[in-house]
Amino acid sequence: MEMLKLYDFLPSGNGYKIRLLLTQIGMPFERVEVNILKKETQTSEFLSKNPNGKIPVLEIESGKYLAESNAIMIYLSEGTEFLPYDRFSRAQVLQWLFFEQNSHEPFIATSRFLISILGKTEEYKEVIEQKREPGYAALRIMDNHLTSHNFFVGKRYTIADMGLFAYTHVANEGGFDLTQFPAIQAWIERVKAQPRYISITEVGSGE
Repeated sequence: MEMLKLYDFLPSGNGYKIRLLLTQIGMPFERVEVNILKKETQTSEFLSKNPNGKIPVLEIESGKYLAESNAIMIYLSEGTEFLPYDRFSRAQVLQWLFFEQNSHEPFIATSRFLISILGKTEEYKEVIEQKREPGYAALRIMDNHLTSHNFFVGKRYTIADMGLFAYTHVANEGGFDLTQFPAIQAWIERVKAQPRYISITEVGSGE
């Protein structure tokens, strides 16, 4: 069996989800850095792997690629403790992953990208301001849920937590104040306490 190959941009929360999951599963992988700031995802070579021109992309075997971070997580977590077998619990995991991509990532992750990765806070001041309230709305939903739950689905850590953790724990880099969300802060510490945890700046078990 060929080693998995992850096309990734280290500061990306979407790439981090995959590195974190692979490391916690204990699955070796090769990581290939693709610098989105240098438009390396727009080359014909990369577009042949993902026509959408975005990382992460997982190369499962030669010529077999999977894009979209949450789809990759579902694929990798199949048969592991990180994806419930129970039909309803599994659907709840998907529910939170869809929430992350629709109601969370467009506001929190994008703000972080503009402020901390591009460093263009002033240039995109109006755009960032428009993302503030929807971002806080997502955080409030999460905090309310976590007030009575240790993790997002059932009573255990799943890919729903990984998916939401990736950009939430660095939300301050997008100008969001997490001190008003004590349940989120406590959950962040629970995630960090999981076995084989790696930070967003670590490459993980592949290197």
